[in-house]
Amino acid sequence: MLDAIHRLFNNPALRKVLVKSRVLLGLAAVAAIVWYMDPKWLLPGFAVSMFGEFIQLWCFASLDKGRTLACNGPYAMVRNPMYLGRYFILLGGLMLIGSPWVLVAFTVIYYFYMVNRVKREEEYLRGVLGAPYAEYLLKVNRFLPGSPIAGSQLAFWDWKLLKQNHGTTNLVATLVFWIAAFLRAAYGAG
Repeated sequence: MLDAIHRLFNNPALRKVLVKSRVLLGLAAVAAIVWYMDPKWLLPGFAVSMFGEFIQLWCFASLDKGRTLACNGPYAMVRNPMYLGRYFILLGGLMLIGSPWVLVAFTVIYYFYMVNRVKREEEYLRGVLGAPYAEYLLKVNRFLPGSPIAGSQLAFWDWKLLKQNHGTTNLVATLVFWIAAFLRAAYGAG
């Protein structure tokens, strides 16, 4: 059964459809979450989401995509911090539904998405970055943060990289969602 699930998450046709429709699906999900939200989850969900957003921004400010090996900032402790950040951003938003089952289902689905996406990315990066990347793979955990690798700079933030990676756009999009949720709670719910 696990093989079938992994095949589903690696199906090129399905991935192509999801990529093409991701904006529409995302907007529909945002509208549904904001419409059906439980306002008592607003502050806890916001806190979880902003924790994830900080991780995302730190990643954007530490990553020179496809050009150099990222081993500073969060990449000094974990190979795929951006996916962890995105998980928390989305988890915080889904907390607004107020259903533990939604959170469990999301976590399971996101796990399979993340594992399969990362495997494809790591294969690609082995070819692009070569031996230094292969050595990095041996030193740094895939998903669970560990001790920073020797010679890395944990307190790393490059504003140019943040802009290059559209970090501000990501932040604005996340904040727009939360502003809509706060406005719904203040003026539309109930």
